[in-house]
Amino acid sequence: MPSLKDIKRRIKSVKNTQQITKAMKMVAAAKLKRAQDEIVAARPYAEKMLGLIATLASKTSPDSHPLLASTGGNRVAVLLYTSDRGLCGGFNTQLLRITERFLREHGDSEISLYLIGKRGTEYFKRRGIKTLKARPIGSGRPGYSSAVEIANDVISAYLKGELDEVHIIYSQFKSALTQTPVSQKLLPISTPRTEETKEEADQGEFLFEPTEGAVLSSLLPKYVEVQAFRALLETSASEHGARMTAMDSASKNAAEMIGALTLKYNRLRQAAITKELMEIIGGAEALKG
Repeated sequence: MPSLKDIKRRIKSVKNTQQITKAMKMVAAAKLKRAQDEIVAARPYAEKMLGLIATLASKTSPDSHPLLASTGGNRVAVLLYTSDRGLCGGFNTQLLRITERFLREHGDSEISLYLIGKRGTEYFKRRGIKTLKARPIGSGRPGYSSAVEIANDVISAYLKGELDEVHIIYSQFKSALTQTPVSQKLLPISTPRTEETKEEADQGEFLFEPTEGAVLSSLLPKYVEVQAFRALLETSASEHGARMTAMDSASKNAAEMIGALTLKYNRLRQAAITKELMEIIGGAEALKG
């Protein structure tokens, strides 16, 4: 049975841990607010860009630009976004699980990984899967320049014929309690035609100025950049939300543990006091006799 001193030391240790988890929760909450504002502001632009590309793609031939044309090969790259740090619940585990499932489903393809975030890099380091590039996601606010570098890397490899498909896996931010892993094909660009894009496409013929090739050469790389940037923002907001939730849960668990240990400490202390009193009374009775 642990002594009173051991229990007291453990209570102090749990309280110190609770102070850390509370501080991390507050920091994550502050970062989440900023990250949430950024992703809410970026989504309309990304969705409108998707709609524009869908409309243009419906009016052009897949052979009009290399980023629209499918090569039919089996060299597939996966662009995986994870966090650099842990202590965010099952955030990274969900992303790694969906990536593993993707690898199993495409077992007959030649898979290579483009890893963004140290957690993904550490996980796949010893699994024998070809890695195109690995880079940290960064602790600061996601920058558009990082998305441009990522997009340029995958576009360059695709245009050189080194890749036949590029898929992107990231965590879509829903709320502080909900983050949903998303897997979608990035290259070749193939966008679903919604009712809105069908109406826009049916309104009339498009006139491309200066040329169809020049317009697509300008818009399609920009589309890849925007999707890479959106994935950065979504992942950043999801990470902060998951960490805030995890630290809140850890703080509550610490409070429950402190309560249980304090109750145990008081019971043992009361038992020790009662024992001492009984010994004193017994000694006094013995002296009387």
